[in-house]
Amino acid sequence: MPAFYPLPLQSLPTPKPMNSAARLYNSLAIAALLGLIALSLAWELWLAPLRPGGSWLVLKALPLLAPLMGLLKGRRYTHQWTTLLALLYFAEGVVRATSDQGASQALAAAETLLALQLFLAAALFSRRTRPRQQT
Repeated sequence: MPAFYPLPLQSLPTPKPMNSAARLYNSLAIAALLGLIALSLAWELWLAPLRPGGSWLVLKALPLLAPLMGLLKGRRYTHQWTTLLALLYFAEGVVRATSDQGASQALAAAETLLALQLFLAAALFSRRTRPRQQT
């Protein structure tokens, strides 16, 4: 065993298998996250940017990359804090859906729905995978 590895291989935790409901919620959360990333990029670069040719608002897609690996691996903690991140995109979608006009208004409604899906799927995944209380 290499000298730089701090723990023996026997002490590494093995991931718990997910039940079918948790797997469904995880898949829905991943789909919503990828949808939000794609929508954010397309919205601010091509579909309805604030300025012709794109705007710096495209950078709003960067925070969505942070939970991607954790969601793909089915990590409960990542799902938990992703619910808080989803609320930011939900709020932006609601504000822009009520204040913008034209294509931007429809895109904001889509962002609101995707953020709501991400929030619900991540919250339900967290609830389904919580450890059982021992009494």
